Amino acid sequence: MATKVMEVVKNLDLKRYMGRWYEIASFPSRFQPKDGVDTRATYTLNSDGTVHVLNETWCNGKRGFIEGTAYKADPNSDEAKLKVRFYVPPFLPIIPVTGDYWVLYIDEDYQYALIGQPSRRYLWILSRQTRLDDEIYNQLVEKAKEEGYDVSKLHKTPQSDSPPDSEDSPKDTKGIWWIKSILGK
Repeated sequence: MATKVMEVVKNLDLKRYMGRWYEIASFPSRFQPKDGVDTRATYTLNSDGTVHVLNETWCNGKRGFIEGTAYKADPNSDEAKLKVRFYVPPFLPIIPVTGDYWVLYIDEDYQYALIGQPSRRYLWILSRQTRLDDEIYNQLVEKAKEEGYDVSKLHKTPQSDSPPDSEDSPKDTKGIWWIKSILGK
């Protein structure tokens, strides 16, 4: 059976997309700890048109994070197909790892989004708020299903009503969360 060609957002306004996004749900991946909470991404537009990416999560009260850079996969395309490059491991960032970041859906007010990639192994539902209305969540899940995702793999990410402050949290300076996540723990 042929896989449906994935539809992505066209003419994404990168400036409006910048800022903090909370992970409402995602497919578990080896790049994120299984017991992570309050997971979020903060995007900042760089002067060269690339995007600074800061991904954060909290495990056992400690903040784990990784920083990277996103850029348009094809600068001449109007499709919201980005590449994201991180250097791993976070405690000694020497190995570049690049992945796809495709915006499959975003509302007109840029308040919630569905993010995926061509292999359909990764999926994220993001929101500007720590909570997302069930009706909107279900619409995004349905959209993912229409794009060929096995939505039974979606895992809701616990979010606090008052998100932690990055500066006040003890940091996981050894990158233990990253090692454990690679080992499937």
